[in-house]
Amino acid sequence: MAEAIRDGLRLAAIAADIAGDGDTALEMLSINAYDIAVLDRDIPGPSGDEVAERIVASGSGMPILMLTAADRLDDKASGFELGADDYLTKPFELQELVLRLRALDRRRAHNRPPVRELAGLRLDPFRREVYRDGRYVALTRKQFAVLEVLVAAEGGVISAEELLERAWDENADPFTNAVRITVSALRKRLGEPWLIATVPGVGYRIDTGPDAGREGGECG
Repeated sequence: MAEAIRDGLRLAAIAADIAGDGDTALEMLSINAYDIAVLDRDIPGPSGDEVAERIVASGSGMPILMLTAADRLDDKASGFELGADDYLTKPFELQELVLRLRALDRRRAHNRPPVRELAGLRLDPFRREVYRDGRYVALTRKQFAVLEVLVAAEGGVISAEELLERAWDENADPFTNAVRITVSALRKRLGEPWLIATVPGVGYRIDTGPDAGREGGECG
């Protein structure tokens, strides 16, 4: 059925990928930037409900359409409580799914987050694009998430713990060095002079001052 839906959506000029279980869905969401998630609640591994909760917790704002055989009123109520933006029960007509997806996409377009500009950086959360002094910078999903948090702070210091909480999922190891490694790689991607300053023992910030480019010590 998933393959038939994917092929039907492609005929309607809607590109779609398939995840056969919850683990695959979460892996694909961590790698790719999708516009909408269509979830069956009853899938192997982490359920559709758990995947929905992770999407909501990520703060991405990605709309969720639950496509499921669970058609009782309390099923629908619990689905919306989990964060679903729309709910379609089986059996259904493909054209109705297409219409609902296009409606969700229009709604998402009206709520696009603003483009942020700071210290020569231009960050577009909707298009997931970053430019430095007019030069496009290719970033991984995690690097983009970290930079988005730092840019939103407008030069304020963000601790490694806060970055871990806001740019990683709830299962992230609080003792991991993932933040340090990601920030280091992000610095290199953005190029010299270095824009991300380390405030020793405190955290990281976008350096907007005249001495931008000097890298501090490691964050404790």
